[in-house]
Amino acid sequence: MTKHIPIPVYYLFSVTAAVLIWQLLSVTVFPSIFFPPPTQVAETAVRLIENGTLPSHIQISLQRILLGFFIGSLIGFPVGLVLGANLLVRRLVEPFVHFFRFVPPIAWVSPAIIWLGIGEASKVALIIYTTTFMVLLNTLTGVVSIDRNKLLAARSLGASSLQCFFFVVFPATIPFIFTGMRLAMGNSFMTVVSAEMIAAQEGLGYMIIHARLFMALDQIFVGIICLGLLGWGTDTVLRFLIRRFGSRYQPVA
Repeated sequence: MTKHIPIPVYYLFSVTAAVLIWQLLSVTVFPSIFFPPPTQVAETAVRLIENGTLPSHIQISLQRILLGFFIGSLIGFPVGLVLGANLLVRRLVEPFVHFFRFVPPIAWVSPAIIWLGIGEASKVALIIYTTTFMVLLNTLTGVVSIDRNKLLAARSLGASSLQCFFFVVFPATIPFIFTGMRLAMGNSFMTVVSAEMIAAQEGLGYMIIHARLFMALDQIFVGIICLGLLGWGTDTVLRFLIRRFGSRYQPVA
């Protein structure tokens, strides 16, 4: 019977229940100054939208995320393909990959500001750093996990090394690249918020940290909700593009 109920109905029910619980807790358990009710948060969101503050912060953060994500993805997947396909190069570069992937982007905020300034370049560079390693590692994993029998079969049919790469290795790695991109998108949101909290005059991260100075928890909640909705929205678009253009490369279950 549940198969005939549209998925949005489940979403609507769960979100409505969560908002009602939130409202109940904020008026019965916690003081509103420490845990503002959803009605107050909604009023604050409307006010910030009307005066243009919220759309401006959203636009700035989203621009930084998408630019850094796009550049980082373009760097990450070809480098991952090369490292996976060439054992010698992989052995030479592997120590640096494993070293830097454990250094979180927030650790590079101060050097990025010193080297690139407090403007857009430092924040976009941090997102590029985040995205590159996430996509690179997933791509590398995809290449090295390819069944050797597939390569041997292609070789036995007369395929050259270049043909094996483009017609066997690359298609088999595409699902791993897509997975890396989805993971990188989530990390990009965390990175941009951290950078904006430390060195920015615009963006959702700046709005959240600035509101903290005035104990404006309603504005902080607005920023948090916007980040969640933006992340959900971008991931939904990315999943749609993956299904639209990459479904034929997905392994058969």
